Amino acid sequence: MKEMEQERENGRAVESRRMRERGQAVETGQMGETGQAEPGRPAGNPARGSRVRSMTEGSPLRHILLFMLPVLLGQVVQQTYNMMDSIIVGRLLGADALAAVGASSSVQFMVLGFCSGMCDGFAIHAAQSFGAGDMRTMRRYVYHMAVLAAAIAVLLTAVTCFLCPGIIRVLRTPDNICDDAVRYLMILFLGIPFTIFYNLQASILRAVGNSREPFVFLLISSVLNIFLDLFAVAILHLGVAGAALATITSQALSGLLCLLFIRRRMALLHVERREREWSGHLALNLLLMGVPMGLQFSITAIGSMVMQACNNSLGSVYVSGFTTGERVDQLVMCPQVALSSSMATYVGQNYGALRFDRIRKGVFQAFLLANAYALVFGSLMALTGRWTASLFLSPGPGTDAILDAAGQFLRTVGFTFFLVSAVNVYRPSIQAMDCPGRAIFSGVIEMAARCIFSLVMLEKLGFTAICWTHQAAWISAGIYVIFMYYHVIAMRERQFGRR
Repeated sequence: MKEMEQERENGRAVESRRMRERGQAVETGQMGETGQAEPGRPAGNPARGSRVRSMTEGSPLRHILLFMLPVLLGQVVQQTYNMMDSIIVGRLLGADALAAVGASSSVQFMVLGFCSGMCDGFAIHAAQSFGAGDMRTMRRYVYHMAVLAAAIAVLLTAVTCFLCPGIIRVLRTPDNICDDAVRYLMILFLGIPFTIFYNLQASILRAVGNSREPFVFLLISSVLNIFLDLFAVAILHLGVAGAALATITSQALSGLLCLLFIRRRMALLHVERREREWSGHLALNLLLMGVPMGLQFSITAIGSMVMQACNNSLGSVYVSGFTTGERVDQLVMCPQVALSSSMATYVGQNYGALRFDRIRKGVFQAFLLANAYALVFGSLMALTGRWTASLFLSPGPGTDAILDAAGQFLRTVGFTFFLVSAVNVYRPSIQAMDCPGRAIFSGVIEMAARCIFSLVMLEKLGFTAICWTHQAAWISAGIYVIFMYYHVIAMRERQFGRR
């Protein structure tokens, strides 16, 4: 493995020297592997149009913010839908149905997070090629991404559906919600191909600096999702299965809209016949980046599964309270997640262009931005958490206890929210500089921290231990990624020469 990584790094070094010897400026032109304009494609900088964005010149913070805004709006739309989904399920089907939907949330994050992380990891190589101006290699990566993603979607769907009932039992889900929990999770697993279908195309568009269209398509599908939710639950009376069916249907629509847009408007991404030749080297590069990034989500989620199993053992009141609190927390987390996605593209493009000065400047500014946001909105979440949680449930027996649990969780997380900033800024920056292994180890640290803290402290502190588990993970992983980021960028500067 070390030999393959060294060979890849040496290849990049040779290519960077070749570009300098040609006197070629590192900017995004329609260039093939020879540095000449490609036949049948217009020469010039594709970033000058409105469909793509080069982040290798100009103000780093401005590029990050402009790229981040559509991603953030997409995250807000997605989390707003998740909140609406919980409100519809909680108010129309009751607290037990809401608990059933939330009882497997850590498993959903583990599997669906793997899909999203894998697609983002695949796209880093496309972003690097785009930043280096090598459009032909970028399209060859796009072709290999599509083939690998299709194969992984089929395999992952088969495995997760087979294991679904056992997963719910392992999580110690209360008996009164177990059947609904299995039903909901099974349908989501059957929709894995649709999840990968959308995320892969959205990641490709973001790799070339286009974060606007993925947001627009996500907005359309999320609005449809809410109406389908109401139709399936309130009119067809399909219960939690209806909510799951609405989710995967809207995800399929998002993917279809992305595909139509790429085919009609993004000639830059159209893969020609001569670019479809299979390359084991390119496929291996994608797997070495994409699988670790996907596993990073999954490994992190294993810690969340242990934490959730501990919480499930406290009873359905705390399951509902934790589920409600997590929905609010995830909404406030949206800008942090959007910034993380932006940093992967920003650092990836500038790493491809060997602009380490811009990487340092952009990462530092993003870290300050993340902390400022976390201090303000984390405090608001802490102060208004119980009231916000009350939107999810109708008044009834046990509601006050659920809201008390949700309020406690949101107060604890809100006032310490700034601790997650380092993980969301520095980890994607490490990944984008071709160090997925070092980044994935931060996920191992998060997993270990969540497992150890929740298992050791649950008996002593009860639900309070659950409320502090995220912070234990954020602190542990944050210290590691800050140190590792400065180590990696110094190593790359020595390897390629500081610019």
